[in-house]
Amino acid sequence: MVTAAHGAGGSASAELIEAVFVDAFRNPALDALGDGAVLPLPSGESLAFSTDSFVVRPLRFPGGSIGDLAVHGTVNDLAMTGARPLWLSAAFVIEEGFPVDELRRVAGDMAEAARAAGVEVVTGDTKVVDTGAADGLIVTTAGVGLVPPGRQLSARRVRPGDRVLVSGTIGEHGMAVMIARGNLAIDAAIRSDTAAVNALVEELLAAAPSTRWLRDPTRGGVGTACNELARDSGLGVLLDECSVPVRPDVRGACELLGIDPLHVANEGRFLAVVPPEQAPAALAALREHPRGRSAAVIGEITEGPAGIVAMRTALGGTRIVDMLVGDPLPRIC
Repeated sequence: MVTAAHGAGGSASAELIEAVFVDAFRNPALDALGDGAVLPLPSGESLAFSTDSFVVRPLRFPGGSIGDLAVHGTVNDLAMTGARPLWLSAAFVIEEGFPVDELRRVAGDMAEAARAAGVEVVTGDTKVVDTGAADGLIVTTAGVGLVPPGRQLSARRVRPGDRVLVSGTIGEHGMAVMIARGNLAIDAAIRSDTAAVNALVEELLAAAPSTRWLRDPTRGGVGTACNELARDSGLGVLLDECSVPVRPDVRGACELLGIDPLHVANEGRFLAVVPPEQAPAALAALREHPRGRSAAVIGEITEGPAGIVAMRTALGGTRIVDMLVGDPLPRIC
């Protein structure tokens, strides 16, 4: 039976995907299980193709809306493949009785986000369902982009000694949505980090052309993304707690809820693995961009233990960082 945990982006999600969808649709493009499929074209370029559905509650929250997420999420998934995003589709499942003015505002948010990201919404679909059947609104976007010749990003390219970078402070989106629901006794002005990162990715790749791997740590957070990296590379990941950028208000909210910031969703950040000799240039390029001011080197790739993510703690010890288990932050994207 499917549970809410299967949608949280952690270990249960991975098990469901492997057991049902990979088994049903198995093919080389899907087996990579990246943020999008990368398909070779006769021109020497590759086509990147990705899709995502958005069920966030509430539909509006500090820093964004479901419309912003619907564009940013798919644009960012394409950027994680190394692609330059170009076109999106958008499908809307609308509950009967949903206000047309609110639907118009969501569409306006999407249009503005698309313009800012340099993409166009070129096709779509709408469906209306009975009252109570869709909790207001569900949005699905798909997108395509082109990967320039010679640009290859994969966990298989990662090597021991490589550095792990994050493009900014973590945990803001998940905490902003949770507080916006109004059922937590937390008074904090936390805004979602939702944003398109494709321009920032291009700056990174220009400064560090041998970048090995990219991933946007959405559901499941940085901790789950690093576990996927360790699993897919067959290597270890060693993080440094003191280097992971977390805003004090986000850290405080996480402590009150008993949640590790490493497992909180982000919607405008990404992780990058770069060779050690290119890490200084990569970090400088990120920090020169307005959306990368808080970028940091947060760890390195190790020979082993294979498939394990560990963290050097502020107290000088080491702890294991697992994939997210359960669903502490439901419906945050």
